[in-house]
Amino acid sequence: MFNKLIPASIIVALSSCGTTQPQAYQKERTPEDRNQYVGAEGLSQYQKDQNYLLSKALSDKCTKAKVDLAIARTNDQASEIKKQKALIARTCV
Repeated sequence: MFNKLIPASIIVALSSCGTTQPQAYQKERTPEDRNQYVGAEGLSQYQKDQNYLLSKALSDKCTKAKVDLAIARTNDQASEIKKQKALIARTCV
């Protein structure tokens, strides 16, 4: 009887170790904090995250350029105004 318990307990122990499947991606994290993507669903989410991050970076540049333009206008800096307007034209969609 003891011989039958050992194999059964080994099977239970081994099966509980490796049964968890890796997540397709880290759903609980924000796109900025994700670093693991698995399988087709993970790849799809990676592409979505990259699009989001690129759009966010562009939006952040646009916002900064608008603030810098306002400061340049306040300080009456013609060259800086021209520079910020060009940056706004490239980044603000």
